[in-house]
Amino acid sequence: MLTPGTLIPIWVAILVFGVVYGAAARPLLGTPLTMLSSLVIFSGTVQFTMVGLLTAAAAPMAILWAVFVVNIRNVALGGAVRPHLRGGAASRFGLAWFLIDETVGLALVDPGAANRVLLLSGIGAYLSWVLGTILGTLGGASLGLESLAASVFPVLFIGLASLMISNREGVVRAVAGGLVTLGLLIVWPALAGLAPVVGGLLVALPGRRS
Repeated sequence: MLTPGTLIPIWVAILVFGVVYGAAARPLLGTPLTMLSSLVIFSGTVQFTMVGLLTAAAAPMAILWAVFVVNIRNVALGGAVRPHLRGGAASRFGLAWFLIDETVGLALVDPGAANRVLLLSGIGAYLSWVLGTILGTLGGASLGLESLAASVFPVLFIGLASLMISNREGVVRAVAGGLVTLGLLIVWPALAGLAPVVGGLLVALPGRRS
């Protein structure tokens, strides 16, 4: 069963990314609009995409289209967790607000308590994201957290994969995945976006059949 103690590292990682987002978005959107964007959007992928396109002076329609395309993945996330959710349409509608990669991954780890996990992890993630954004707009750029966020990202997703561990073989796979990720980051820093994928694949490979 997942506990708040299990979730704290993930919430901290999301807070760090929120600080980076706030620092990056404030010069483009201003402080009030940057904070408002995290209150009403709650999607780091969408918000970083938006900031990147604004920095590149993209046209408004191009930004809207990119945001729409990025958000399509939520259909897959919702489809993955839907069979494990209890309650009626109104309950699922409320839980949909907390539908992000991390919370869905956690809910799938404990499908018997998917509603509780999605709600608990989602509330913590949302508060962490908003708080991080506020800190970022109030001077997060001066903290130099961009490099920290780059290192937190691989660790976060290896950590999500490791939550699936239920035996000794899983522990070995998780350690191997983490070492591969770390090695790739040291030897080839340009693969920062690919390193956690390779490490995660090692964790996810099928085990031996009995």
